[in-house]
Amino acid sequence: MNRLHLAGAAALSLTLIGCQAISYAPGYNSGGFNQPRRAGIEGQWVDPNGIVSSFYSGRFETRTTDTNSLLAQGSYTQVSPSLVEIELTSLLRNTTSKVNCAQVSRDRLNCTSSSGSQFTLSRRA
Repeated sequence: MNRLHLAGAAALSLTLIGCQAISYAPGYNSGGFNQPRRAGIEGQWVDPNGIVSSFYSGRFETRTTDTNSLLAQGSYTQVSPSLVEIELTSLLRNTTSKVNCAQVSRDRLNCTSSSGSQFTLSRRA
């Protein structure tokens, strides 16, 4: 009988340890698994005017939020973990330009165009 109790206690201990390991796993909370927060530049970013910029696998584009119209498109290069160079073509003006963006935090990009204008993008939730 003592061996049965000992085996049961050992099984219960292993089960509890497993539950604790799962509950503290990254991306988990009491409500279930969450999407991990993206690191780096990939994903969607928005400027103060509501224009959405998307960075996916070297491709860059900006769209309006109301009609989802394409405003500009191009490509980007991750120069360093915190610096991105964008080469884009404006479909409204039919011009090309370059923009450098510094990722100053996980959710913020400070950008400067080749003409010297500056703007900030925030990661879209």
